[in-house]
Amino acid sequence: MAVTIRDVAARAGVSVGTVSNVLNDRGSVNEATVAAVRGAIRSLGYVRNDAARQLRAGRSRGIGLVVLDVANPFFAAVARGAESRAAEGGRMILLASSEQDTDRENAYLELFLEQRLSGVLISPTGDSHSALHRLRDAGVPVVVVDGGAEDGSTLPSVSVDDVEGGHLAVAPLLERGRRRIVFVGGPLSTRQVADRLEGARRAIAEVPDAQLDVVTRGDLTVLEGRAAGEQIRERRLLPDAVFAANDLLAVGILQALTMTGNVRVPEDVALVGYDDIDFASATVVPLTSVRQPAEMMGRTAVDLILRYGEGTLSGQDAAVRFRPELVVRASSGG
Repeated sequence: MAVTIRDVAARAGVSVGTVSNVLNDRGSVNEATVAAVRGAIRSLGYVRNDAARQLRAGRSRGIGLVVLDVANPFFAAVARGAESRAAEGGRMILLASSEQDTDRENAYLELFLEQRLSGVLISPTGDSHSALHRLRDAGVPVVVVDGGAEDGSTLPSVSVDDVEGGHLAVAPLLERGRRRIVFVGGPLSTRQVADRLEGARRAIAEVPDAQLDVVTRGDLTVLEGRAAGEQIRERRLLPDAVFAANDLLAVGILQALTMTGNVRVPEDVALVGYDDIDFASATVVPLTSVRQPAEMMGRTAVDLILRYGEGTLSGQDAAVRFRPELVVRASSGG
């Protein structure tokens, strides 16, 4: 038979209400009583019925986090920051990966709505505004991570200026005399990729004799980067530099360019990535990259959810936008 809160109260010699106050860190309970209740919980092996608590409260302690690709180190860092802040606020993160599939994303959102989570963080696959507003209208706070106001959404958001990031990546290459630039990324329907390309184009437009070629890939992975790198390596005229839409692509490109020994990075082709993931500095040629504060983005997104629940989130504070930073290493020749 399952141990109940009444059993705990009887063992500790207190009322059921006192046990409830201890479990929920509520009310003024002296230290001796808290110790007695916790001792009874341990000795009886009591496990609280969170489903019943949730039913009474009408809200779960969980916060859903839907990312585009859980295998991407950038999103892993976002999740790490979100989990840290959630724990501080007495919440937990439920992580899901949409794999850039709209149907899969919608299935997770529907599940999170049914579970009445205390909030949902999401990096949308595309035009998810209707589904996200449905959650908000049902009383589930939503924060868009790595997107937001520039997408036309009125939802709270945490983002980075990716147009500025694309400009940051390419402008120093042009300053060092690189003129034939290749951008590798995709799909271009992904807002972050499109914005980074737009920033690169703005930098190119500032230099009259510079040119930009675009190599579109179906995903932002090392394997896709390697395929793109092989295509670039076989060109009759190599580009001066390559800007990859993320570091995973850049790592694959680096492998493809250098594996034969015929192309030197950065002497022949400079290379810049995006995200500054943990192992960007440990590649065979340390990778120059545009850094996003991934962990801080995750922490900030959870903070917005908690403030929403407390009623302290104002419209002025609901859109947080970080600035990117170029981290120069050997691959760009800087």
